Order: sequence, then structure tokens, then C-alpha cells
Amino acid sequence: MKYFYSLLFSILFFSQTQAQTRFYAEKSMVTFFSDGVIEDIKATNNTVTSIFDVNKMDVAFLVKVKDFQFEKKLMQVHFNEKYMETEKFPKSTFIGSISGFNASKTGVQQVTATGKLFIHGVTKDVKIPGTLEKRGANLFLKSKFMVKLADYNITIPQIIWNNVAEDVEVELDFTYNPL
Repeated sequence: MKYFYSLLFSILFFSQTQAQTRFYAEKSMVTFFSDGVIEDIKATNNTVTSIFDVNKMDVAFLVKVKDFQFEKKLMQVHFNEKYMETEKFPKSTFIGSISGFNASKTGVQQVTATGKLFIHGVTKDVKIPGTLEKRGANLFLKSKFMVKLADYNITIPQIIWNNVAEDVEVELDFTYNPL
């Protein structure tokens, strides 16, 4: 977590690059979907923040876990109290770099983010595929990838094991504005 804030501070205040090489996404979206046998579970978080330095190709995002919204309030309570333990682990982060992006080109480009994904107190090295589109002054990042709950020590009680998938689909939709 300290590294995330250090990276954010460095990018925002100490970079010698021009403003259009640094981008900030505020109130972007992360969605997850669990394909359960009995019932599907979907939640959306629209308060995700991210920074992206095009010169260095560094990227980081921060998710406040408690901000995920569910269709059913009871699912949200169970998610926060029993699975994600948001009192103990209030935030998830990704810190890494993007490859495959050419800032001088417009249009959709296939990219890969490589870095450290921190969820539920566990940090894992990951490679996340996605697209990055330059449109006007803005950048649009989209990605869809799977997260294995066991990799992040998220346990599902036996009584509902068939209602929550072992692998959860995560979707990112970030809109970056120049700083």
C-alpha cells in the first residue's frame, strides 16, 4: 500500500514530463461476476481511481472494496463481512506497467499490464490482457480477466460452495483524462 501512494506521489509531483504524458482516471469502473450453480453474483464499483504515466508506462489503480454494489443487499453484507473482510482489508491495488501501447497512435491497441495485484492481504504477480484506446486527449482502458479466489486466501463456506465460483471474472473500464 505504501508503494502505491509513493508511486502516485512520484508521478504527480516529481515527474519532469509534460502534462499530457500523465493521466488520471477517477470514478472508473470495476465489475466482478461469479457464475454460481444456484445464483449468479455480480457487483460493480464506480469509485476506482487510477494513474498512468505514458512515458514510463507505469500504471496503478486503487479499489475501495466496500464500494462494490450488489443487486441484493444481503450479498453485499456477506461479501464485506465473510469473504473480503473489508474491515481488515479495505483496499485492493494493482501496481505495474503496460506494454504494447504506442501513445503516438490513435485507436484501440492490444496491451498487457504486468505487475502486482493485491487482494485480501495477498500480493500476486499477474499479467492482465486488455485494450487501451487513445481518443482525442483521453485514454480508455478495458480489460477482462479471471481471479482465482483461493490464490488470495478468500474462502467460501461449505454451505454455499456451489453458489460462488472458484474463479471470478473481473472487468475493468477506466477513462483517463490528462493531468
